[in-house]
Amino acid sequence: MSEYTFTVVFEEDEDGRIVALCPALQGCFTEGSTMEEARRNIREAIQAHIESRLKHGEPIQREIESESVTLAV
Repeated sequence: MSEYTFTVVFEEDEDGRIVALCPALQGCFTEGSTMEEARRNIREAIQAHIESRLKHGEPIQREIESESVTLAV
């Protein structure tokens, strides 16, 4: 069994729902009405994404680094 670590980004949409996405896994995102629900849902989405890739013999993308960037515009 392998262990994976991914960056997850949380955003609030125009309806106040929390959107969670995993940039390293293309198309892996979900949402929730609370942060707790969004966290739980993205963990399930990441697990399903990885299990599907493994089942189909596809590679698992691994992050090499993440960084926050602050800009004044």
